[in-house]
Amino acid sequence: MLDTVVRILINAVALVVAAKIVPDIHLSIGKAGPEWVKIAIIAIVFGLVNSYIKPIVKALSFPLTLLTLGLISFLINAAMLLLAAWISTELLDLHFTIAKFPPTFSGAALIAAILGSIVISIVSTVLGLLNVGRRSVL
Repeated sequence: MLDTVVRILINAVALVVAAKIVPDIHLSIGKAGPEWVKIAIIAIVFGLVNSYIKPIVKALSFPLTLLTLGLISFLINAAMLLLAAWISTELLDLHFTIAKFPPTFSGAALIAAILGSIVISIVSTVLGLLNVGRRSVL
């Protein structure tokens, strides 16, 4: 249970860092309270998309992964981030947009999603390494 909460917090921090670094990622970040609950819900959506949909997409795109020597994984990660933004905005009304997506998809949204997914991956990896240290102590 504690590991799940820590993983959600890592995703939330990674999303906030990506929103601060990549100019086209818009996430409403307040001082405390309801805005951080919204960010936690977006982090849960992002975690669920990466847990359940991403493995299926990666398995189906395996031939393309071999053909492009793994570069397609950048597009898959960007697509998962865009899907999380769509679910958060359209279905849950949480206003997480990437370069006006949703509803408008453009090249700027794809570039911002690729850059955002790279930032999220780096932050999640660094915080995950710190989380490993916490696990070994417990």
